[in-house]
Amino acid sequence: MTAITAAALALPGTGVGVVTARDLKPFRVPLAIPPVMSPVRRERNRDIYEVTMRKATAEILPGKRTRTWTFDGSFPGPTIEATRGREIVIRRRNALRVPTTTHLHGGEVPWRSDGHPGLAIAPGQTYEYVYPNQQEAATLWYHDHLCKHTSKNNYMGLAGLYIIRDEAEEELNLPRGRYDIPLVLQDRRFHSDGSFAFKDKVDDVLGDVYLVNGRPMPFLKVANRKYRFRILNASHSRGYRLTLDSGEPLIQIGSDQGLLAAPTPGADIPLWPAERAEVVIDFSKYPVGSRIVLQDAGDAIDPTAARPLMRFEVNREEDDTSSLPPVLRQIEKLLPLPGVVEREFVLRKNATGKWVINGKPFDAQRIDISPKLGDTEVWTFNNQSSVTHPMHIHLVRFQVLDRSNLQVSPTEMGWKDTVRVDPSARVRVIMRFDGFTGRYMYHCHNLAHEDHSMMGQMRVTGRSEMETTAVGGYVGSTATPALPYRCDIRR
Repeated sequence: MTAITAAALALPGTGVGVVTARDLKPFRVPLAIPPVMSPVRRERNRDIYEVTMRKATAEILPGKRTRTWTFDGSFPGPTIEATRGREIVIRRRNALRVPTTTHLHGGEVPWRSDGHPGLAIAPGQTYEYVYPNQQEAATLWYHDHLCKHTSKNNYMGLAGLYIIRDEAEEELNLPRGRYDIPLVLQDRRFHSDGSFAFKDKVDDVLGDVYLVNGRPMPFLKVANRKYRFRILNASHSRGYRLTLDSGEPLIQIGSDQGLLAAPTPGADIPLWPAERAEVVIDFSKYPVGSRIVLQDAGDAIDPTAARPLMRFEVNREEDDTSSLPPVLRQIEKLLPLPGVVEREFVLRKNATGKWVINGKPFDAQRIDISPKLGDTEVWTFNNQSSVTHPMHIHLVRFQVLDRSNLQVSPTEMGWKDTVRVDPSARVRVIMRFDGFTGRYMYHCHNLAHEDHSMMGQMRVTGRSEMETTAVGGYVGSTATPALPYRCDIRR
């Protein structure tokens, strides 16, 4: 299997040279909306899906075909829409020549369905993931998480959106239907023949071509009314600073784990890998014929002049029955009371050039920490390097307590699962462990750092009533996945 994987991962482009953003004219292709996946069967309290991970080709650059690795042939992957309280079972079949594993990012799921980097589906095999969907409405996403090859597998296309809806959010009368639009931000490098120009790096994997929903700098025709945009930074290393070229503020209504307490206007929205931001843009402020550009105003990795991501073209008038209420939801405030468990995680590069946490590279056979169900913990991420680390914790959502270098932004006052840790800065987050026991990860979501090898592993202990009711008889019932690399964990 290792030999097959090594051969499959060696995918040099056949073209000469690379395509850069200067070679492409912006706003020439329409925005594509990822398809919504349909279940193959609906049961009384669950929906069953079947998904095949396979090769495909896509016209990403105009007139060129790009070979991709996909979920059911879609780049990015199809959107899965879930309802709170209704379980989803996904049977994933691996038709690729490489092992894969799929993580539901932001999902509160049993650990054998979490996409542990050492729990792989071998080529030709199938595995079932169970998602209970007991959490509040939120924009999540799913992506490959294979040990040492997360960066490559995601670059080739193994990522997509997972949206949980609930009644409380539906009652708010926010823009919905065709006015509720996902925007998946990615950057890529291309050879001149259209193939991906991926290079495995320890520090950063940065692309020159900006993609939104798999299209380079597209346009979207909109009516003069309110729209809701669910924005995901699915890039490997790039942080964005989102602004409108009109100078109007972006109204943020949600972050990683769902709605904020109230709509929050801001001149810009920083968004680092794996973070999500939900925004409402009211195009009624603009006359028909207006063109408004969503742009990246630069970041610490690439502090260049603003670059366009996509353009909105107001081309018609429509009635708008949606609303933007002053209160979106109540958010329980977690407090660092006496007796709370406190942990510190030092982020830096070691003498051998690996990215490490508390001086240790990732080892799937080592348990780094053991939180207990019901406990509240405060984690301090101490960045002793000169680059930003977007830190992600599996299983739990958290709140940002404070930063050593800046005030906590109002847009970070909601529930999060990924947090930006600036160079030479500390960030404290607080969380409560609920739901499930088992092995879960915490790691940098710069995928180059994750693969090389800024990850830790925790074993959550305690008694979980949720787990016994959610996973019985489903997980792993169709196959026993293979165990590649050094990251193997017995299922």
